[in-house]
Amino acid sequence: MRLSREKINHLSHLILKALWEDENVDFIEEKNKVRLEIVRLITEELKLDDEIDKIVREAIKSYSRKIEEGSQEWEVLYNKKYGEELRKRRNYDINKLLG
Repeated sequence: MRLSREKINHLSHLILKALWEDENVDFIEEKNKVRLEIVRLITEELKLDDEIDKIVREAIKSYSRKIEEGSQEWEVLYNKKYGEELRKRRNYDINKLLG
């Protein structure tokens, strides 16, 4: 996971504040319960990101030809494999999110 617990908590407070101030959002749960769910979702997403990262790195290492990490070829291959794995797990295209 790339974010500390403190950063995740900070983000959850910012997200909750933005939702709380949005006139189009109505809460049916207490604020802290919503914030804790935001923390859970962020943590879950970060764990999935780490899992996908590990799978992709292992896949690249398994190639018969060594591809140097940090090279342009490695970056292109990593992004391609990451997108494929993400689509498998989340059923959407990362390229659409990246613009």
